[in-house]
Amino acid sequence: MRAVTIPSAGINPPGAPSVDVVLPCLDEAGALPWVLERVPPGWRALVVDNGSTDGSADVARALGATVVHEDRRGFGAACHAGLTAATADIVCFCDCDATLDPGDLVPFVRRIAAGESDLVLGRRRPRARGAWPLRARAGNLAVTRLLHRRTGLRLRDLGPLRAARREPLLALGLTDRRSGYPLQMVVRAADAGWRVAEYDVPYHPRTGASKVTGTWRGTWQAVRDMSRVLADGGSDGGAGEAPARPAREPASADAPGHGTAAPKGRRP
Repeated sequence: MRAVTIPSAGINPPGAPSVDVVLPCLDEAGALPWVLERVPPGWRALVVDNGSTDGSADVARALGATVVHEDRRGFGAACHAGLTAATADIVCFCDCDATLDPGDLVPFVRRIAAGESDLVLGRRRPRARGAWPLRARAGNLAVTRLLHRRTGLRLRDLGPLRAARREPLLALGLTDRRSGYPLQMVVRAADAGWRVAEYDVPYHPRTGASKVTGTWRGTWQAVRDMSRVLADGGSDGGAGEAPARPAREPASADAPGHGTAAPKGRRP
């Protein structure tokens, strides 16, 4: 196999931010080549193996990715292991099942680096019938509505494609290690006054069966995990005061066609 990813250290253009892409992985050997070849040049791919039995870690390593092992099962556990292993200034998250293209993160990173947003999320736009099952859409709609009531953020999706600066992310003190991790990130960011933006991104049919939304039971479990995060106020038992907003340069106007959401009572 030919290497398709290169560690970010030392090869980015002068002044460009360093970027790590966290890719939580559980038995995604078939999807990894497609995903990794789309990681932008100069960015480092961190594949977090969450107990795969299909040789995913070997495939990822052969393709040039940095492999992190996380024995504790759970989407949040894998994501957070990747976050703590990251060293770049900006950290991105992307699913490893070929539903999302890591190359679509480029404008996310530009927006973060320019100080225009503190957290950028991808709003999934299905490119084929069945790419996003009805049960998953229904669960997502329910959670975004609950999120709006809790924080005032008007988001249309809570998808896994996202980007933010590493140190502020770590300062959020995220504790959920299941399906509630992505939501807890948004809730705590909102509580800290972060500016949250959405970009439309293509959403493709996944390679293999979904571990979460592939069944009604999995979807219900994910919604239950997220509902618990909201009921706990995003604290999952309490982790102290919300961290301050990330330090940044004065922001420019929003990019045309892309929204920025701000919590109730806070300046966007």
